[in-house]
Amino acid sequence: MLDSFIPVAGAHFLALLSPGPDFILIARGALLSGWRASVRVCLGVALGNAVFIALAVGGFALIAPGGLLFRAVRWAGAVYLFYLGVRFWRAASAARGGVVGVGGAANAAPGAGFLAGLASALLNPKNGLFYMSLFSVLAARATPTGVQALYGLWMFTVVLGWDLLVARLLIARGRAPGVLRHGPWVERVAAVLMVALGMGVLLA
Repeated sequence: MLDSFIPVAGAHFLALLSPGPDFILIARGALLSGWRASVRVCLGVALGNAVFIALAVGGFALIAPGGLLFRAVRWAGAVYLFYLGVRFWRAASAARGGVVGVGGAANAAPGAGFLAGLASALLNPKNGLFYMSLFSVLAARATPTGVQALYGLWMFTVVLGWDLLVARLLIARGRAPGVLRHGPWVERVAAVLMVALGMGVLLA
């Protein structure tokens, strides 16, 4: 069990270090809206990962490269990233006093950050492909389903713990003088990055 766990856990953690739309959402929330908003985004991201993990453990290879579902998720993900980019840019334009809430006006509804994180994770085809590939290797090694489930639980915990740690570190940074005053620029940077990621998803 240990000989499989170490490479699996290592590959999973290295994948977490690669910044993507989830990271941008968490960073934006941490810098502009504080701990509670960030926790909701982190929970949404972790649950979205958990859905793919559960599918992978169950052996449902639904996200196959070039398949219809993969293309649908890719296009939906790109549209969602474009939507977030436009929404962030509009929030920056409408900002007054340099303080902007996560997701602009949409964040007024409780759970908006959670839904944004959940959608970001679920509409990222790379998440599905990563977990399907990882658990396909485990299945090929005849790793028992129960052990795979434990791996999945570990991955969910690591995703949530890592995202919360990143949010906490960025919140400390966000309290520095002048960060909130430049909130609209944080929004604009997030907007540009989201649109760039959307383009990358389409051109990949």
